[in-house]
Amino acid sequence: MIEISSHHERLQMSSPAKPTVYVVDDDDAVLGSLRFLLETDGFAVRTFRSGTALLNAGGAPGADCYVIDYKMPDINGIELAGRLRKSDGNTPVILITGYPDENISTRAAVAGVKDVVLKPHLDESLVKRIRRAIQNRRGN
Repeated sequence: MIEISSHHERLQMSSPAKPTVYVVDDDDAVLGSLRFLLETDGFAVRTFRSGTALLNAGGAPGADCYVIDYKMPDINGIELAGRLRKSDGNTPVILITGYPDENISTRAAVAGVKDVVLKPHLDESLVKRIRRAIQNRRGN
């Protein structure tokens, strides 16, 4: 039953158009894994290897949700989320990190990030959070 329910949710989220998730991470393996996971679950995915690349793309209009790595060499994920909030305050941001600390959730919340996910848990839990964030944004 859980698989049927998940499949049903996937179909509802996919129509009429696939929600688009923009993933920002400097690790190619993480980008590839997240692309596979999210596309398998019915999302359209655009990837960026840095926060600068995303910003240079004009904040990449058209995102339904951003998934952003916290620790990147050019700009950290919290700072990037804060910049995105100024130009696109409506699109949800989910921060992913392999370097949790006790203050990261608080700092992320100040930047408008509601969810922080640890990298070992980038699986169905992340997919559920993305779906929930997009549904909340759309008012469903």
